[in-house]
Amino acid sequence: MVTFADGERLLINNTDLDAPSVPLPRERSYPAEYTEAIAAIEERHKQELERLSQELRIGLQTEATAKAEEQVQEQIQSLQQLFKQQKEENIQLQQRLDEMEGLRKLEIENQQLQQRIQELENAVQQRPSQQWGNTMTQQATKALNKQVKLALEKTIDLRSLAQEPPKENAQECLRLMGMALKNLASAMNNTQALEAAAIILGSEPTPSAIAYRAEQLEMLPQAISDIRRVLSKPGCSWQEFWDIAQEYEVIKQDYWGELTSEETDLITALQNAFSQPDIIGVGSIVAHADPYRTLYVERGEVVEDLGEELVVAWDCWKERSKKTERYFRDELRFWQGKNQ
Repeated sequence: MVTFADGERLLINNTDLDAPSVPLPRERSYPAEYTEAIAAIEERHKQELERLSQELRIGLQTEATAKAEEQVQEQIQSLQQLFKQQKEENIQLQQRLDEMEGLRKLEIENQQLQQRIQELENAVQQRPSQQWGNTMTQQATKALNKQVKLALEKTIDLRSLAQEPPKENAQECLRLMGMALKNLASAMNNTQALEAAAIILGSEPTPSAIAYRAEQLEMLPQAISDIRRVLSKPGCSWQEFWDIAQEYEVIKQDYWGELTSEETDLITALQNAFSQPDIIGVGSIVAHADPYRTLYVERGEVVEDLGEELVVAWDCWKERSKKTERYFRDELRFWQGKNQ
């Protein structure tokens, strides 16, 4: 029984089916929907193969590029190492050349020295020994005189100081003489001159002590000028004097000896007035010391000193018949104005 495509069914002999005249299909046939699906799958497989092929080509190309870059980097490192090694060799070679040049110069100098020694030996043989001794003595004398002259260029000339001493005071003259002796002692290494300078300047006989004392005395003229200037001001106070004097405290004994008796008396009076508290006496402007008294804020003047008591004339009592009153000194205080 054979079923045909149109659905017809026939009973056919087997011999008829084996007939060579019946063509057999070479490929398997599928329905139309299967055929389209198979074609789509084949297309996707083809595209996937192309994609994989392209990625493979890109991967191979990238790998080749990386290997090439790695090889180039290795070559660069090798060249850098070679350059560094060559540079070190050049430095060592330059050092060797410098050493050889130094040796060559030393050899030349040695030859020159040997030649000079030979010339001196020949000269010694040709000149008498006594004449050479005089020459060395003369050279030593010239060198010593030159050294002393240079050392004394900045010193004070004692002869000119003796001929024309400073016109202002003798203390300045002594200071200059001490400085001159100090410089002379330093130049000639003379202990006696150093001791004389110490005696004149009033310090220890050491260069450092004399130098320190000289620096102090250099301030003396300016100190005297500043002190006299402040003392000559009208109404000079102790504080004004002290502001100047404390700058020159280290040379107080020096400038004190240069001041006149009037100036020293004025300084003493200023100091006493500053150190002693004010005492209420005749002429003092006062008020009552008791804050509970009305006269605490009133102004009065001491017109008489009775010893233990004082007589005060109050301004507010001018219209009264009794214008004064007696008080003990501790009952009064100095007037400080209306806003006290």
